[in-house]
Amino acid sequence: MHPIAFHIGSLPIRWYGVMMALAFLAGLWTASRRARLINVSGEIIADVTLWLMAGGIIGARVVYVTTYWKTEFADQPFSEIFMVQHGGLVYYGGLIGATLAGLGYLYWKKLPVWKITDILAPSIALGSVFGRLGCLLNGCCYGRYCTLPWAVTYPEYHETHPFGGVATPVHPSQIYDALLNLILYVFLAWLFRRRKFDGQIFATYLLVYAIFRSIAESFRGDYPADHVHAGLTSAQLVSVPIFLTGAVLMVLLSRRRKVASK
Repeated sequence: MHPIAFHIGSLPIRWYGVMMALAFLAGLWTASRRARLINVSGEIIADVTLWLMAGGIIGARVVYVTTYWKTEFADQPFSEIFMVQHGGLVYYGGLIGATLAGLGYLYWKKLPVWKITDILAPSIALGSVFGRLGCLLNGCCYGRYCTLPWAVTYPEYHETHPFGGVATPVHPSQIYDALLNLILYVFLAWLFRRRKFDGQIFATYLLVYAIFRSIAESFRGDYPADHVHAGLTSAQLVSVPIFLTGAVLMVLLSRRRKVASK
């Protein structure tokens, strides 16, 4: 756990923020290269990425603040709500916020919506790899108790290590999530060159990510008791409608291709 990357004068620069910046840069670079394969301008990808960034950060922060209001924000200064660099983003909130902002921009500019979402989908998975590494360095999204050789421990000021006590070894759940997202990125990048219809890659992303996220969530140990329902975390519950959305898109968009080809 190393939350501070370096200092600029007296200003601490946190690894969480650095990793988020790397996530957006890696996503933009890989999406721009992918766009060339189907003759889409890199400028279009850069423009929509700005909307995705804004929508993603706002959505992720809003969901986090509303979810953890009582435990983390009720007794804090109001300005803490905007301190994203301290950590505290909910991925599904970011996904929903980025999707709404991106779709709104694409429809507004009358751009090919599903073609561009296919370009972006693999890069979203790649960005999540950096995001989860940022979580590891920040000490958030940690795992439950673990006795395996690769278990990790945190320093005394962490929730899993009481002051003056013994650290609890936990699953490196952030690394599990990062590895699953890396696998998803490689798979989607491979599938992109073999896609049969516009929207196939984005729909596949929703389907597979919902499954992978549910797997990674089973190792999480940072959820308060009131955030677990019938043994399922909030993210696992949200994975259900995300999966169903991907399934519906897959069916509808594939049917539209068949109708258009007749």
